[in-house]
Order: sequence, then structure tokens, then C-alpha cells
Amino acid sequence: MSTHATPHRAEPAATTVGTGWTTTFALFAAVLMMLAGACGVLIGIAAILRDEVYVRTPQYLYTLDLTTWGWIHLALAVLLGAAGAGVLWGATWARTVGILAAGINLVAHFAFLPYFPVWALVVIALDALVIWALAVYQGEPV
Repeated sequence: MSTHATPHRAEPAATTVGTGWTTTFALFAAVLMMLAGACGVLIGIAAILRDEVYVRTPQYLYTLDLTTWGWIHLALAVLLGAAGAGVLWGATWARTVGILAAGINLVAHFAFLPYFPVWALVVIALDALVIWALAVYQGEPV
């Protein structure tokens, strides 16, 4: 028996790092947000410059001028694109902003459904996936 006691080394604390699949989905969400931002910019510009591109629906509850919808889509697109880039860079604010922006984008596309129904349904589904992917991801740059 030795008279020298070996000091007990504490195990490093577990870090909150995403597992492989959550990191993969966060990367997917970030790229998806940047692509949605690019598409949203195009949709917004089309609605601002040539609003006759979209079908007008009479007596729709959420009737806004299509130019107004264009500005809404343009602003959300910039916010989504910035949040997506932030998630790729590992910015802590980006997940929260991404979840909020995707939620607002989901609601906006629900209200925009009569003008562009197929695209709106696709965006609603993808926004829900982005919200889920960012909610389960626990941090670290992707």
C-alpha cells in the first residue's frame, strides 16, 4: 500500500452539445432558412413590383393589398436568411430568432394561402420542420 494518495480527478462536466441527428437537422434548418429567405425576397419583390402576378381572392378575411404582402414577405425573408446564417455560424441568438421568424412566417403564409396556395402549404410545412429542428438542437456551431 502506498502512502501517497492519488488525487481524485473530476470528470469534465457534460456540455450541451447536440447529438448527431440534431446537429444534422439544425444544419438542414439553417440552409432551409437561407433558401426560404432567398425565395421570400423574390416573392416579395414580385408582389411589390407586379402584384397582378398573384390571383386576387374576393371577400377573403385577411385581405391586404398585395404590395403590403410583398413588403411583409420581403422583411420576413431577410430575417429568416440572417437567422439561418447565424445558426450556421453558431450564434446563440440565431436559434431564438430563427424559431420566432419561422413561426411568424408560418402564420403569414397561412394568411397568404388564397393568393399562392401550393407554395403557402409547402412553406407552412417547412417552417414547422425548421421550428422543430431548432427547438431540439442544443448548441454548438454546425
